[in-house]
Amino acid sequence: MPRTVFCRKLKQELPGLDMPPFPGPQGEEIFNSISKQAWAEWMAHQTTLINEMRLNMMDLTARNYLAEQREKFFAGEEVDQAEGYVPPEQ
Repeated sequence: MPRTVFCRKLKQELPGLDMPPFPGPQGEEIFNSISKQAWAEWMAHQTTLINEMRLNMMDLTARNYLAEQREKFFAGEEVDQAEGYVPPEQ
């Protein structure tokens, strides 16, 4: 049976991540309180931000910005959207 967590973002019991997404306390916090579904939603949003805002991940400022956005995203707060981004029609 897969490991489940009460997802802080989606407010329900869902399958959890298989392992922490990165080392350290923040990775453990995400592992223990964020579902696979919410993590996948964040990864899609993060990719959009990186691409559309042309963030350089070698830049500490860009990494700190994404960490701040990630915390807001999982807390259900308003997060930045890529200006002018139009998602492809399905």
